[in-house]
Amino acid sequence: MTNTALSDAVVVSQKKKWGQLALGLLCMISISSPQYVWALFTRPLMEKLNAPLAEIQITFSILIILQTFFSPIQGKLIDRFGPRKLIAVGTVLTGLSWMLVARMESLMELYLYYVVLGGLGTGIVYIGVVGLMVRWFPEKRGFATGMVAAGYGMGAVLTTFPITSSLAAKGLENTLWQFGLIMAVVGFIASQGLRAPQASTAQSADVPHNVSSKNFTSREMLRQPLFWLMFVMMTMMSTSGLMVTSQMAIFAGDFGITSVTVLGMAALPLAMTIDRFMNGLTRPVCGYISDRIGREKMMFIAFGLEGCAMTLWLLCKDDPLLFVLLSGLVFFGWGEIFSLFPATLTDTFGTRFATANYGWLYISQGIGSIFGGPLAALLYQHTSSWGLVFACAITLDIVCALLALLVLKPWRSRFIQQLKVNI
Repeated sequence: MTNTALSDAVVVSQKKKWGQLALGLLCMISISSPQYVWALFTRPLMEKLNAPLAEIQITFSILIILQTFFSPIQGKLIDRFGPRKLIAVGTVLTGLSWMLVARMESLMELYLYYVVLGGLGTGIVYIGVVGLMVRWFPEKRGFATGMVAAGYGMGAVLTTFPITSSLAAKGLENTLWQFGLIMAVVGFIASQGLRAPQASTAQSADVPHNVSSKNFTSREMLRQPLFWLMFVMMTMMSTSGLMVTSQMAIFAGDFGITSVTVLGMAALPLAMTIDRFMNGLTRPVCGYISDRIGREKMMFIAFGLEGCAMTLWLLCKDDPLLFVLLSGLVFFGWGEIFSLFPATLTDTFGTRFATANYGWLYISQGIGSIFGGPLAALLYQHTSSWGLVFACAITLDIVCALLALLVLKPWRSRFIQQLKVNI
């Protein structure tokens, strides 16, 4: 191949990469609302079904459990049948789940539709898109996974105020039906352009020196204690973040925030909109920085930031303006786990089986949803105070920050060096 032809091939490959990133981002935006606007539905669902908070919150937790616990299987299916078909199915299932919930009359129907269909649908899309990005961008994994994860974390910015307004004007049923249809249509159209990269494309870039020289299968990876350290750390961070995501509307009401305005806007939806923006922004920003300073250093900074911000948040809970601003800082310190952990995992255990491998790590999100959802709600009900719940989340943040710098960093460095020696 001539130099000119090679140069043209590189340009085409680069265009394909960025096109795939844009489509993956749109797919993630289309499935973001079931998790990130859930707090808006808790009280309407409690009233409609005459059910207590803990029973309603089971919906959120099992949603993430199904979204995550089936992800290894979903990753294998995507690797086998290709991203376009499976991700298209996932987007349709996600939208359909809301449309069916609009017609439900019982808790069991809520669990079946919102949890089973929604959990499986969002899980397929999330794992599939992240798995694609770590393969398309081997030299910029932190940034690429951060961008598509930002679509998942930030996408609800587009729906928070519209859903809030729709709930007030049209009610729960019409809101779920209309937005479910929009999610299904947008996601399905975007998924039709997704493609897996050719092996030469995935390996053509200059890969950093701190990346594994071996492609571990999932079975091989699960035998490595280093994987389980990452698993525990992601579980800890998921617990603290999902406690805030799932309970925010409830503790904001207890703090007196839902009845006040900030800068002329209702405080709770304003805080949730800022949160979604910061939760999305942190993913590509921290991923980009981690591509340069190292994953573990960025983890230490971000996890420690969340712990400190959450402490100030609790201390300033009576100030509506500080509540809104600090909530954004809390989410900025949490959302980056969805760029840092998949990038770190693929750096450590290779690219070839990245989709299925991340599926195993993503199960930690489901475990975190149990601790951060119904168990946190039960702890609050038994203590009648959010103080202990926040204390647990803050402790997890600080401990995880220290683990990243003092344990994960040296351990992973030794692991990769040993692999190079054994080649």
